[in-house]
Amino acid sequence: MTNAYDTLHTILDARRSCRAFLPDPVATDVTEQIIRSAGQAPSWCNAQPWQVTVTRGAETDRFRSALLDAVGNDTPAPDLPWPDSYPGAHGARRRECGLQLYEAVGIARNDRAGRAEQSMQNYHLFGAPHVAIVHSTAALGPYGAMDTGGFITAFMLAATALGVGSIAQASVAAYAPMIRRHFDLPESRLILCAISFGLPDPAHPANTFRTTRADLDEVLDLRG
Repeated sequence: MTNAYDTLHTILDARRSCRAFLPDPVATDVTEQIIRSAGQAPSWCNAQPWQVTVTRGAETDRFRSALLDAVGNDTPAPDLPWPDSYPGAHGARRRECGLQLYEAVGIARNDRAGRAEQSMQNYHLFGAPHVAIVHSTAALGPYGAMDTGGFITAFMLAATALGVGSIAQASVAAYAPMIRRHFDLPESRLILCAISFGLPDPAHPANTFRTTRADLDEVLDLRG
């Protein structure tokens, strides 16, 4: 019999960022199951600072259109500052991921227009039928955001276990003011990211590559 660790490891290994989706909607009860499972994530003092606003059907298209308009007309204004840089191995991994994606979809390294077009897929939500806007309680600051990171991870693992593809997108959160207006969210909510989700398109080349992971000795500093 497969033990719990083996099951968890299989799901962790199977999860990947999905960058192309089928148009078919995810059943509401499946979406609710994903979010119910994600809500089991641990948080400091059990504060559970996360909330999620999920679109479906025409609401997804309405938000997609509003987001593309914001990208064309607004200045990015994320609630949390983006990294100043990606030093050392972090930058190398970031570049490797980008090059793998461009290679998979047939974009040459010197094709700046092609890269820009691919980057814009973030704001088309990669064609997903649903998007989840993940937000936390602003008063809890970075610790509330950190707790919500656990919810985001649990969301994507639960989705994977149910055959649903997903991708977490910090790029969308760059337009936090518009997102709050669009969904009538109060200033007390910190916009952290979007998660586009739906059934993955297995035939799309953007879904064919896998990123690498750091070796254990790069992560673990075991003392004693």
